[in-house]
Amino acid sequence: MNTLSTVEFKRPIWQTAVMFALGFWLSASVVLDWVIMPSLYLSGMMSQAGFSTAGYVIFWNFNRIELLSAAVVLTGVLALRKTQSRWHISGIVLSVMLLAIALLDTYFLTPHMSAVGTHLNLFEAASAIPAQMNLLHGSYFVLEVVKLIAGGALLNWCWRQQV
Repeated sequence: MNTLSTVEFKRPIWQTAVMFALGFWLSASVVLDWVIMPSLYLSGMMSQAGFSTAGYVIFWNFNRIELLSAAVVLTGVLALRKTQSRWHISGIVLSVMLLAIALLDTYFLTPHMSAVGTHLNLFEAASAIPAQMNLLHGSYFVLEVVKLIAGGALLNWCWRQQV
């Protein structure tokens, strides 16, 4: 009766990297987009003159972290697709979609929101939120929901894959 039963639960290093990057990225997105920014909005900071600049600085830094996370996820999924036969093309499609969302946020939406929100005329009082800003915010949050759904699906699929 000296039989040892060893059950190993070992994942490839790329699978662990993808899960870590997705977990970090999605949780940071939820905290920033659904906790920090709404609390700043409700506290009245959006009506302040420097809100556009502060928002740009916050999202400039966060968008770079998003790009790095998206690159790790795409690289990991491509490496796993190459080394394991169970990885389907849908994982690559989801990770490319996540990278595209990060690129859109970084190089299109954030600069446009900052430009629309910047008050350049010092002699004119800042008025209400421009209609274009509401459209940009709406498109940003639609992309965030798509990112959370795609990232969650990829994280779930990655978690269920076993060697």
